[in-house]
Amino acid sequence: MDTLTAIKFEKLLAIAESYEALLFDVDGTLADNIHAHKAAYVSVSKEYGVDLDPDLIDETAGWPTIAVAREICKRYHVEFDVEIYAKRKSQIFIEQFIRDTQPIEYVRQVLFHNVGKKKIGIVSGGSRSTLNITLEVIGVNGKYEAMVCAGDTLQGKPSPAPFLLCAEELHVAPENCLVFEDGDPGVQGAILAGMGWVRIDQV
Repeated sequence: MDTLTAIKFEKLLAIAESYEALLFDVDGTLADNIHAHKAAYVSVSKEYGVDLDPDLIDETAGWPTIAVAREICKRYHVEFDVEIYAKRKSQIFIEQFIRDTQPIEYVRQVLFHNVGKKKIGIVSGGSRSTLNITLEVIGVNGKYEAMVCAGDTLQGKPSPAPFLLCAEELHVAPENCLVFEDGDPGVQGAILAGMGWVRIDQV
């Protein structure tokens, strides 16, 4: 680890110390892949005749892909099948980008450091199939006890539902959980769930 990475790792480790469970977002938190996701969204949107502003993906960070697709329909006044759009977006991401995914090392090291010491959960708006590949590529597969992803709850982030389900599966009270996030929707969900939270891009 370089010096800056080590400093961020130590800061996150100190924040995590008093919690029983650590819940990690994946895209943009454990995995440095937001640019790739943006590129996949822009690419599939072009197929629907939409010149997508990639800033919308920052704004909706953590939302399930189907929810982002609905937002694109609303903003750009278009109509398409959001489920087909979501599948195509995942296909482009997997085919063109996923194998080049790098970890955000200071976050991944916090997870590794706490394996066997605290309960570890994954809470993401991504699909289970895509997440499994991403977590395998960054070497995190098998290092967590619960994973909640798109479709596991009726509402995704910023609803507290995914976080509360993960806490339930880990058998840890919400107030004893710390959420690692890189976007506002995830932070809002963590707050509504009564959990601690940290924005990894702001440490």
